[in-house]
Amino acid sequence: MATKVQQGKNGKSPSGAAVNLIAGGGAGMMEALACHPLDTIKVRMQLSRRGRAPGSPKRGFIRTGAHIVKRETPLGLYKGLGAVLTGIVPKMAIRFTSFEWYKQLLADGATGNVTGRGTFLAGLAAGVTEAVAVVTPMEVIKIRLQAQHHSLADPLDVPKYRNAAHALYTVVKEEGAGALYRGVSLTALRQGSNQAVNFTAYTYFKEALRVYQPQYEGGTLPGWQTTLIGLVSGAMGPLSNAPIDTIKTRLQKTPAEEGVSALKRITVIAGDMFRQEGVHAFYKGITPRIMRVAPGQAVTFTVYEYVKDKIEKSSWSSPGGRYEE
Repeated sequence: MATKVQQGKNGKSPSGAAVNLIAGGGAGMMEALACHPLDTIKVRMQLSRRGRAPGSPKRGFIRTGAHIVKRETPLGLYKGLGAVLTGIVPKMAIRFTSFEWYKQLLADGATGNVTGRGTFLAGLAAGVTEAVAVVTPMEVIKIRLQAQHHSLADPLDVPKYRNAAHALYTVVKEEGAGALYRGVSLTALRQGSNQAVNFTAYTYFKEALRVYQPQYEGGTLPGWQTTLIGLVSGAMGPLSNAPIDTIKTRLQKTPAEEGVSALKRITVIAGDMFRQEGVHAFYKGITPRIMRVAPGQAVTFTVYEYVKDKIEKSSWSSPGGRYEE
């Protein structure tokens, strides 16, 4: 199915930077607050090395979460949240703004139609853009904080990184600013594939629902339908790139080795995982990741579509092109 971009007199997309900042940023903030504990559990599962300790009991999603709560209090599930909240607003603004911009570039000049391939490429480019601009530095700091096993209830258990700002300062001071972009290639690959699949599936399902419900043509679908297709499309990305995410997490958790290239470290990490832990190691944390990403995308799309619709119908919404799906 093809989507259509209709330009206004000034040639602007209706979803401008201000709309995306408010709608996307607000949606992303709600997503982070609701789903961050699942992300912490995912990171801990990906960083675990059970394969090196034969006979050690398997610790799945629920047991990992329970262990964190018991050892570090429930607040331990929110380690790294500060880094996420700091980056979530620009991340979502960049994601939706760049997606609309790339899609207009790929639209047919005569008809304004955007093919499924165009939507896929626009999502891919938007994911890479957000990865380079915001996501990689944010995740390096987040993972360093989430990887700490200190108890928040014990004042004598002092962690290396006290909070997101201190972690940022420490990483830059000890390892240089380049450390913030460790794993940028894998992050770009993960985010790009995520958003390519996510936006393509979401757009397809959205258009299909409008075919059977012509009364919503050119308008906004009911909230429950947006939530449902956001949930389904959000689950597809993690299934397509789980090994990339696991390797990326381990790469960003450890300091760089002098004289060793990023490609070499990625190869070593992947090889060690396969030899010591088996193929299943590449899919560690897939359950909490899907549980984190799928509802997160459902929240993001639902809130984004709702807020964007209200803003574009308001008196202060900027005039311009109209984007129809």
